[in-house]
Amino acid sequence: MDLGLGGKVVLITGGSKGIGLACGMEFAREGARVALCARGAEGLRAAADAIAGETGHEPFVVTGDMMRWEDARRCVDAAAAHYAGLDVLVNCAGASPGGLLENLTEDDWKLSLGLKFMGYVRCCKAAIPHLRRRGGGRIVNVIGNDGVKPAYWELTASAANAADLALTAALAEQYGPEGILVNAVNPGPVDTARWEGLVRAYARDKGLSREEASARAIRSIPLGRICTPQEVASVVVFIASPRASFMNGASITLDGAQRKALMDL
Repeated sequence: MDLGLGGKVVLITGGSKGIGLACGMEFAREGARVALCARGAEGLRAAADAIAGETGHEPFVVTGDMMRWEDARRCVDAAAAHYAGLDVLVNCAGASPGGLLENLTEDDWKLSLGLKFMGYVRCCKAAIPHLRRRGGGRIVNVIGNDGVKPAYWELTASAANAADLALTAALAEQYGPEGILVNAVNPGPVDTARWEGLVRAYARDKGLSREEASARAIRSIPLGRICTPQEVASVVVFIASPRASFMNGASITLDGAQRKALMDL
């Protein structure tokens, strides 16, 4: 199926690894012009080389920390300047420390809300003028199922993700009349380096081995496995495409029907 993304300009934050890298690869395969943003130059370069080697498209890369408004604006503006416009923003730069309430520090909360929520706010704010100049566009927020299925061992993520869902719905209503469609994808456990960190935090807080913590996570998913970054990317790319022309304010849960309560059994 031709998704109609050929020549579209797509900026992906958190694009150097995991879901962000998988999204960059899928957009490039669809013929989009891809820009990747992340904090580390070395990781960005490796991601760009991987995408170029697989698709023949050399992504534009720009380093920046989405914890800072100046960086978010600079990254968005740089991508738009390089490709003479912007059609799609994929917000994927975010990390939320796992842990129980009594173990979480003020810095843990600041990191989660400052990056996973405010980072998305900053990038949306920076991208809207560019999308408006195009006469419309797409914003896809890769959030996480903690916002709709909160867990006490992932409190900071649950709070930040719920805020991101509210942001998505509000912006969809505000900017839909201008042809700027805003949607969310909420993955459950995904096979990335970040997931390994969350498993270890869960094991620590529950007094389990890493192996038992991982087994409990898998047990909570009826499909019997966790998601791959590529599976998330496939959904993101479709939502960002002209094929999803009436999808606005949607929140797609992509967690294999996970039941988190089973992790405590």
